[in-house]
Amino acid sequence: MKQCSPAAVALSFVDCINRSDHRALVAAMSEDHQLEIFNEPPVVGRAANAAAWLGYLKAFPNYAIHPRQLAESGGVVAILGHTTGSHLGLSDVEESKLSLIWVATVENNLVTRWRLVEDTPKNREECGLTFH
Repeated sequence: MKQCSPAAVALSFVDCINRSDHRALVAAMSEDHQLEIFNEPPVVGRAANAAAWLGYLKAFPNYAIHPRQLAESGGVVAILGHTTGSHLGLSDVEESKLSLIWVATVENNLVTRWRLVEDTPKNREECGLTFH
């Protein structure tokens, strides 16, 4: 398999989410994939994450991630952006005003860790993001 840049893998992962392509999304995860949403306990393992994403994508079929900037360093990709169509129940206009950071750890063309981080100046700096 052709080795892709971590940024390309992370953006492909986002594309799978945005297209609600559950099969491709699961295929992009490592066997030990971890999903970490802010301070919630992590969802660990491909099977557990497959079930979690299936439920979310079915409940929120219009969910989409809108990246604005990304930074890559050593297999870790930070994506600054916003969502629409999420569980927040806001209009797309209102939801688009709420930014957050996704941090993807990529190994061997697979996402091993998908972490959601609060968008703060400190977190932007730690992730190498400079967009204001």
